[in-house]
Amino acid sequence: MPFQAVVVEEAGPSEVTVEVRELSEDQLPDGNVTVSVDHTTLNYKDGLCMKPNNGLVRKYPHVPGIDFAGTVRSSDDPRYREGDRVVLTGWGVGERHWGGYSQLARVNADWLVPLPDGLTTAQAMAIGTAGMAAMLAVIALEDHGLTPDQGEVLVTGAAGGVGSIATAILSQLGYEVAAVTGRAETAEYLMSLGATRIIPRSDLDTVSPKPLESTAWAGCVDVVGGEMLARVIGQLKYGASVAAVGLAGGAALPTSVLPFLLRGVNLLGIDSVMQPFEKRQAAWQRLASDLPLDKLETMIQPATLSELPQLGAEILKGGVKGRVVVDMKNGI
Repeated sequence: MPFQAVVVEEAGPSEVTVEVRELSEDQLPDGNVTVSVDHTTLNYKDGLCMKPNNGLVRKYPHVPGIDFAGTVRSSDDPRYREGDRVVLTGWGVGERHWGGYSQLARVNADWLVPLPDGLTTAQAMAIGTAGMAAMLAVIALEDHGLTPDQGEVLVTGAAGGVGSIATAILSQLGYEVAAVTGRAETAEYLMSLGATRIIPRSDLDTVSPKPLESTAWAGCVDVVGGEMLARVIGQLKYGASVAAVGLAGGAALPTSVLPFLLRGVNLLGIDSVMQPFEKRQAAWQRLASDLPLDKLETMIQPATLSELPQLGAEILKGGVKGRVVVDMKNGI
């Protein structure tokens, strides 16, 4: 049965083409579970995978899409049967392996997680890798002692996918959330997710000459990295933690060891790609219970398969708010 997919093809040393094509099942990669993809989404990595010299894709032609949710069509693994609802994030799918921008996907069963009861495949993709990373960050902060009575929790890059979901989760759990954004027009949106205060990006996007500033934050979910993360580290309360999820502002970290030595703060690295099954399943269960689905709906930007190349370019410029959700069953 033919199906539609976004295909990235190398067209020269520094050029790629990105277009929707019709493929056949014999073109699918190896794997022991075939999934009818119901919904997919858009992440920063997806945007990178649709541009040349991205450092992620190893072989062309390539189908991007690091997340998908759908229904098992056939399985050679006893853990999954035809008709089971599943979700996939990480494991290099959409980067090293063909991904979810396709109406059919074939993958290793070890990469799948059963979709929790109470979530639709559309909601799962409104969550996606961004939501998985946000939930893992919140869990890590909790594991290091964060509780709602300790004060404000900062979320940087709050209008993006990870930041939006982190804001909604933290608010639902009773935290005061200070949301950082460089787009003033997103303030109302962030307040609707539960943010109690909006902080302009310009307040935090330069390194302070002092390695330690006045303490302000009981914890932080940081999506930006770079100079902003360095600034936040110097403002954390004694013993507080920051969960580092992204590097939209750069990979360098221009700080000193003083906040760690004099205030005992913690820098927690959050990886969502290689998390073991048990932690993935636990995070999805927490998302099903702790993420308010009414707020999740306000984050969704519907899109079609054919719109993904343009949206991929926009997300690299910071031009996408909330979560893009693509219905793969109803046209391209």
